[in-house]
Amino acid sequence: MDEIDKKILNILQKEFPLEERPFYAIAEKCGISEEEALSRIQKMKDEGIIRRIGAVFDGAKLGRVSTLCAARVPQDKLEKFVNAVNVSKGVTHNYLRDNEYNVWFTLNVSTAQEMESFLADLKKKTGITDILDMRAVRTFKIDATFEV
Repeated sequence: MDEIDKKILNILQKEFPLEERPFYAIAEKCGISEEEALSRIQKMKDEGIIRRIGAVFDGAKLGRVSTLCAARVPQDKLEKFVNAVNVSKGVTHNYLRDNEYNVWFTLNVSTAQEMESFLADLKKKTGITDILDMRAVRTFKIDATFEV
């Protein structure tokens, strides 16, 4: 990664241009062509340096409800459970952990009723009833950008 790649990463994290041709604006700031900027960004995506480019919204301010869940799932029911979790468009993350509660996932939905319904259906479909619903009581927002 050279200095231009580093500059692109910093711009993408902290000051993504909200305009008709954002990658042209990024290219201008880096002194390169739009095509080169797009090529460099694609290469960094292909290499796994960039995982995603997108907005982060405050779901609560948009009236949405979210929770972090942890489930205790026996190995023989793991695949069925994970597939049932992943069906929901509201599941944003789903991780296997080396822990007593071995499946952790986040759920973001329109209403508390929708959340309760999803979790009840998940328990019914999978037979897994030991699912912790850990809704945030207080929110702390940290800056997760990294100077490159």
